[in-house]
Amino acid sequence: MADVVISFAVQCIIPILQEKLREAGAVETDVDNIRDELNRMMAFLKDADSAVDNSDTGMINWVNQVRDVAQDTEDVLDKFVLGLKKNRQGSGWSNPVLPNFLNCIVNLRFFSRIVSEIQSINSRVISIAEGHRRYFDTAGSPNSNSNVDTSLDLAYDIRGDALLEEEVNLVGIEGPKSELTRLLWEKGSGLSVISVVGPGGVGKSALVRKVYDDAAVKKQFKSHAWITVPRLFEVQYILKDLIQQLFRETKEAFPEEMNTMNNIQLKELIRLFLREKRYVIVFDDVRGIELWKAIKRAFPDYSCGSRLIVTTRNTDVALYSAMRNKENVYTLKPLPPEHSLTLFCQKTFRGSPCPSHLEEITNNILKRCAGLPIAIKSVGGILASKSRRLDEWERVYKSLGAELERENRNLNMILLLSFNDLPYHLKYCLLYMAIYPEYHLIKCNSLIRLWIVEGFVNEEKEGWTVEQVAQDYLKELAKKNLIEVVKAKENGSIKSCRINYFLRENLLNKAKRQNFLMKVGKNSSGQWNSKARRLSIDGPWENFNPQISGKKLRSLLVFDVTDSSSILELLNSCMMLKVLDLSGLPLKSFPEVITKLLLLKYLSLRHTEIGSLPRSIKKLQELETLDLKHSLVTELPVEILELRKLRHLIICRYVCSAAHSDVQINVLGFKLPNGIGALKSLYQLSFVEAIPGTIIEIGNMKELRRLFIFKLGREDGMMVCSSIEKLQNLQSLALFSKAENEILDLDHISSPPASLQELSVSGRLEKFPYWIKSLNNLVKVYFRWSRLRDDPLQYLQDLPSLVRLELLDGYVGEELCFKAGKFQSLKRLCLDTFESLKQVIIEEGAMPKLKRIKIQRCQYLKSVPSGIECLDKMKVLKLYYMSPQFIEKLTVEDFPKIAHIPKVRFWKNDVTEMDED
Repeated sequence: MADVVISFAVQCIIPILQEKLREAGAVETDVDNIRDELNRMMAFLKDADSAVDNSDTGMINWVNQVRDVAQDTEDVLDKFVLGLKKNRQGSGWSNPVLPNFLNCIVNLRFFSRIVSEIQSINSRVISIAEGHRRYFDTAGSPNSNSNVDTSLDLAYDIRGDALLEEEVNLVGIEGPKSELTRLLWEKGSGLSVISVVGPGGVGKSALVRKVYDDAAVKKQFKSHAWITVPRLFEVQYILKDLIQQLFRETKEAFPEEMNTMNNIQLKELIRLFLREKRYVIVFDDVRGIELWKAIKRAFPDYSCGSRLIVTTRNTDVALYSAMRNKENVYTLKPLPPEHSLTLFCQKTFRGSPCPSHLEEITNNILKRCAGLPIAIKSVGGILASKSRRLDEWERVYKSLGAELERENRNLNMILLLSFNDLPYHLKYCLLYMAIYPEYHLIKCNSLIRLWIVEGFVNEEKEGWTVEQVAQDYLKELAKKNLIEVVKAKENGSIKSCRINYFLRENLLNKAKRQNFLMKVGKNSSGQWNSKARRLSIDGPWENFNPQISGKKLRSLLVFDVTDSSSILELLNSCMMLKVLDLSGLPLKSFPEVITKLLLLKYLSLRHTEIGSLPRSIKKLQELETLDLKHSLVTELPVEILELRKLRHLIICRYVCSAAHSDVQINVLGFKLPNGIGALKSLYQLSFVEAIPGTIIEIGNMKELRRLFIFKLGREDGMMVCSSIEKLQNLQSLALFSKAENEILDLDHISSPPASLQELSVSGRLEKFPYWIKSLNNLVKVYFRWSRLRDDPLQYLQDLPSLVRLELLDGYVGEELCFKAGKFQSLKRLCLDTFESLKQVIIEEGAMPKLKRIKIQRCQYLKSVPSGIECLDKMKVLKLYYMSPQFIEKLTVEDFPKIAHIPKVRFWKNDVTEMDED
């Protein structure tokens, strides 16, 4: 991301360079000139990026030149920073053996060389800028309307062709068509806006066109119009297009004064024309809410049953257009497997069944298509021209991305439109996701930390941490249907996600062309790109060449690699690395070469067998994330305290043990050295062993948002409560006792962190901690082994934000009652191992939003919760390890109470899993 590099240079590097040159006796004006050139270069590079997808050869050459010079700038600046760090650590240009005057000469030479290299780069920038101006003096501005319109015409011609093609063979359309038609009729006589939302290529336009053109629908409306919204538009253009369509339909002449009207007059003309008419107007492919804000006043509501339909890829736009009425938003989902296969066979085999020898490869292909009709038809079109030999199809499957890029422009253009619509900062965040392997489940916390150290998240929002801004970026990508959310947390943040195969292939090709990323390993040509900034190694790297150099690399990530030798050898040439993720690599000891990577900001050694860190870890002064989850590290050296920029320290290991068909999960954490309070930038600390000195010092770490402490004893109560009170920014807190029967004393908090969203307490409680009642932002609560004598529900039922509640061996009473009007936000409830519980009562009006209930190991419970039949939002009921009497009553007497729940799962006789769907 070129502008990030230059911004860093202007803000951080230039002041250091000025100071060092002053010490060396150089002229500061040289550096001032460099600063000015770098500022101009930063604006210049953003212009280049915005033009990157222009198909003009001259533009492409210009952009490539800009990228090259930006990367060379990064090399020089990183070389400078690395030199400074080596010098401070005694391995740089200053030599303690040499006299001071000789060291001064060496210093001067070093800094002069840096200045000379930057000045050379500046000369190249000026030359490129001159060439750019000369080129566009002849060819026209890259932002001129003529160029934009040509690009848009091409895009919309392609989309129109796709729409016409879909009209021929619409598979699986009847269900969505009926649902959308129902929405048209059920909204009463007032004007309603219906939004259809879904990812690009899912068939939104085709569905709406099918409804719009339906004869039965047509005759219900007097006026009709279909507006395809360009990517770049003027409101006046949209209004005039609408007026022309409305007047043309009635064969009336356009008002002569229309061309001189302003927007207000045009909207008034539309209102007058539609007066007392029942109309339906479609706005296809609306990208932002700006259009809707500008035109919504043009449509009168005379209670005639008029309808406006909007198609969009953005859920925010869909909601806004539908005036925040979720019932008016129809989400068009990808095709299910059976419809995907039908469409594929129509396109590939002209409607004949798939040959048996191609069934497996067809299923693999359809998995990649992810139910997107345009992807299925694009792939089917390629395979229709191939022979039906299995080896031929396997060849196409392995190179599907390249095949589509060569032979099918429709799909790539739609994906390109989705990418180009993104704001500048989101483009690189999305592009970075191509670094993950196909079908990889992306853990979003790790992704966010990577985005941050890469410099992609530099937007400032008052009161927000950089992690919160990054999470907001993720949500934006999800709203635009560019990523698939696999799992979300109770507070709405995204926990894991995936990207569609074809989007990933498109991003990967773009990343390779920009030297942004290189991939080696399985399903890769293995061709080495010495200019690439990031390297992703996926699986065995069989054609590794010891002669290659990684001196240009800034990031290296491995996936499913079982041999560490080639990677460790490569690391010796990767001195500029800032990101190193060796997760899962078979390492038994900490590679010493890592401590030479002085620019390193992110280090992950997850799922390795490393048992300790060397004292030389202190050399990694830039380190922000140290991830040792599921390694064998249990204690940190005191030198860790010198890493003052450390923000995420993640060390824990889960150990599972099975007993009597049950799985117990125990957490193993680590010991911190004395003085941990010096790491004041820490945002996350998990899982840390409870040692008195450590607990006290944690209270001084004001930036902490996530804190997990284990091996707590009763005697630690006062100290841990005191520290928690001081951490007013805390959002997630987990406390674990050192034994199941160990009492946790948590009664000494009067001012808990108001920002707390997640609370987990594992240990015996003599009484409920009353301070929890005041946590209005709490969304998730988990109590394990608390064995409270007082009903815990009375303290939790009024928490306004509580979405998820889990109680394991949390209460020794015989009855739990969920009172009417309480737990207004609760969506998930789990009751586990209540040894005395005989009855659960749900009063009418309690838990109105509840969707999922899980009850297990409650042997004295005789029936499903009384009142469960009133929970009309329920989706899933799980009942495991219950008594035979409970199961017998469930399947007979209690079954009518749960008949409204779509999915019911229970264990019968501890062996057979039953489903009622």
